Amino acid sequence: MDQTPEPTTRTRTIFVFSLLALVFAAVVLFGYFATFARPVTTVIVVRHAEKNIQSDNPDPDLSPAGQVRAQEIAREFAESGIQAIYATQYRRTQQTVAPLANRLGLPITSIDAKQSEELTRRILSSNRGQTVFVAGHNNTVPEIVNLLSGEKFPLIPESEYDNMFIVTIYRFGKAKVLRIKYGAASTQGIGSGTMIK
Repeated sequence: MDQTPEPTTRTRTIFVFSLLALVFAAVVLFGYFATFARPVTTVIVVRHAEKNIQSDNPDPDLSPAGQVRAQEIAREFAESGIQAIYATQYRRTQQTVAPLANRLGLPITSIDAKQSEELTRRILSSNRGQTVFVAGHNNTVPEIVNLLSGEKFPLIPESEYDNMFIVTIYRFGKAKVLRIKYGAASTQGIGSGTMIK
């Protein structure tokens, strides 16, 4: 008597569902690892370097100490992958980033010192996924950092030129802020006014 093979419908169903399960697992795994590959935006924010003190000049140049600090910025960040540089319209901020811009061959994008919100919007749209350097003032630096991160950093004392904020902005989740000191140490905590209002 001939034996008839059992119908293979059940085997085919198991095979199809196993294949679908494998495809689903691969999609989930890809999505999991793709999350880590999504662009991270890094924004390095500093106050301008030391300036010449001239009571009758609202737009002074950097002092010799400030020029040294500007060169230190260029040295420290020459290999950091910076893709955009922003500075306010004042000479002291432009001169702070000029050595870095020259070393990297990048233009300095001038921004209005009173337009911190516009700057942060621009960074989060035009510079998403990039490393960006920003030079501002003792009141605009914490303002920019706060807008990018949701933190509440206070005004930088007038005597301090050595604060650096590195804001890491993930596509999902809260931004992280690293506050460090760089270059020559400044006198800490003196003066609470601001030149830019």
